[in-house]
Order: sequence, then structure tokens, then C-alpha cells
Amino acid sequence: MRLLPIILFIFNLLCYSCKTDTKKIQASPTDSISELNITYANGFTITQHDNYRHIKVTAPWPEAKDTLHYILYPKNSKKPKINIDATFIGTPVQSVVVTSTTDIPMLEVLEIDSLLVGFPQTQYISSEKTRKRVIDGKVTELGNEQNINVEALLELNPNLVIGFSTTGQNATYELLKKSGIPVVINGSWLEQHPLGRTEWIRFIASFFHKEDKAKTVFNTIKKEYKTTADKVKALTKKATILPGSLFKDVWYVPGGDSYMAKFYKDASLSYAWAQTKQTGSLSLSIEEVLDKAQDADIWITTKTLSSLKELYEENSKYELFTAFENKNVYSTFNKGSGSGTDFYELGSLRPDLILKDLIKIGHPGVLPDYDLYFFKQLNQNVDPK
Repeated sequence: MRLLPIILFIFNLLCYSCKTDTKKIQASPTDSISELNITYANGFTITQHDNYRHIKVTAPWPEAKDTLHYILYPKNSKKPKINIDATFIGTPVQSVVVTSTTDIPMLEVLEIDSLLVGFPQTQYISSEKTRKRVIDGKVTELGNEQNINVEALLELNPNLVIGFSTTGQNATYELLKKSGIPVVINGSWLEQHPLGRTEWIRFIASFFHKEDKAKTVFNTIKKEYKTTADKVKALTKKATILPGSLFKDVWYVPGGDSYMAKFYKDASLSYAWAQTKQTGSLSLSIEEVLDKAQDADIWITTKTLSSLKELYEENSKYELFTAFENKNVYSTFNKGSGSGTDFYELGSLRPDLILKDLIKIGHPGVLPDYDLYFFKQLNQNVDPK
């Protein structure tokens, strides 16, 4: 207990360093409150009190009715007396399990990746740095994300599990909570603006006292994204883009209010379904796609392929698209040895790189010295037929 004044002093120093990023919303003789300025993310808020931080996740899963409350207080001090249904977490966290590969780049850039002790389906990790920690036995394999090895996770006994949910129902998370392991839900994947997803780094950073680092990282990426978007804002000639490909006879394309559609808009690309109101994906037949986007200049498939020949062998109707005929088809690819894809792992943190890729593909003269990072053009030297 002798350490409590020192811990509170350090904790308040961290708050002070963030004060220009907050707005004071209430003051009382016993508690002062300020809310962090979250600019793009809509799914969470952070409120700083004198001796604890209150995080509200207002959009933890689609159509969620409830708000999740997390109270972060200095480790080894008493829990704050707060009359709300909340998960209490002593910070800074010293060991963590995450369940989405999108969290791994954030841990790395915050320089807390050494605190990761477990992950489900480690084969999908693309980061070579974290893959090495898996190989060295420092990150435990926890089985399938939908069926986590609870026994192994309980044995790890991490300070925190950062999970995600599509329905709000997860028996594993409930069991972990009853066992005394706090679980928090990351809803970043529901954000509709690319920078909104990135801003969830401030949510993660709060559990590790890395708020300043997170703010710096986010502001740097935001500046790069906006500067890049400004380079094409005034262009009047826009290339047309076709995303997606068939999966079991259904062609999924991003809805007009989705974060991917926002990318296309910011890259000054013309998108056939930009006027639709869906935030998720549209499910279409190939005939519907041909009707609206057969002559699209660019096609970015969701397949991880290397050649037009591979694409043609999946479905010969693909040759009906102008982009295929002109050999202007792109795909994501994995730079490392894992089974996952860098685009899905790092893309949430680095929307500036996705935007640059799209601009490079759609307007090659704008970024003449830039090399594609997440996408590659399918091999044109192979006869597709």
C-alpha cells in the first residue's frame, strides 16, 4: 500500500500529458472528469477520472443493445467504488491474449508485443516478428478462435483477454470472466471510416499505459492518410473499380456506406455501388455484377492468387470482364510465411498504405515512386486460357 501514492502520481502524470487531447466535462469537490477527444471512431469513449479511467464500448457487435463498461485503475490499489455493471481491470496489464490478428500490429507499434502470451490459430499470424515469438514458444497456440482451448488459456492466466464478438454470445468469454480473467471486446471492425478502425489503438493502449504513444501513432497515420487523399481530391477523371469475386456462386462487394467504399471515394475511384446504403457487403450474382461493372477499369479480387490463369481456372466467366481482358487485375498477397494475409492483419492499423495502393493502381502518375504494399498485379505473362 505504500506504493499507492507513487502509482497514483504516475497515473495522474500520464493523464496530465494527455490534457490537451481532452475536454473537461464535469468537476466536483471529489472528482474531476475529462473525456478524451476520439475523432473518427464511433464505437468507444474514454473518460478520465481522478484515479481511474472509464471506457465505454457502445458498439461491441452488430446491433448491440447494451454498452460495455470497463474501469481501469492502478494495479495494486483498491478498486474504485462505482455503482455500475462493469469489468474492473488493474493496469498496466503485464500479459495479454488477443484473438484477432488485427491487434498484433498495434501491440508491436506500441512496443508491448512481448506481453502477448497466447493466440488462437497462430498459423494465420503474418508478422514475422510475432511469428518468431510463436516458434520460440513465447506465444501459446490456443486452438480455433471459435473453440478456444480454455484449459490452455486458464493455465496462461493472462491479465487480460482482448476478444471480439459477432453476436454478443460467447461461452468461452463468460467462463474466463467467472475464472477471474477479464475479457474486453474490441469492436474496431464495425467502424465505417478507415481511420476509425485505426483509432482503436487508443482503446488498446489504455490497458498498458501507452496512451501518448498511441496518440502519436494515430496522428501520424491520420496526417499521412489525409495528405495522400488530398493529392487526388481534385481529379476529374476517375478510374472505375470492381472489388470481390465469386464465393460459392455469390459475389460479395462492399456496401456504399462501408469502410472500403470510403477508401474508393478517398482514392478518387468510381465505384458502381457507391450509392447503396449498406455498411456491410452486398450479395450479388455474377450476372448482376456484369450488368453494373463489366467494363470496370480495375478489378481487385478477394482471392489470394498469383496469375490470371489461376483466376480463369476458377471460373471461365471471369474473362467477360474488361479488366481481365486488359490484364488489369490485382490481388492481396502475404509477404511472410504465415497462412494469413498482411492486408487483413496490418490494414486496420495502416489505412494510409491501403489508400496509397489504391491511388497507385487507379492513378499511377500521382505516386510515381511508390511501390504497392498490400496488392500485386496478377501475373500477365501467363496465358489465362
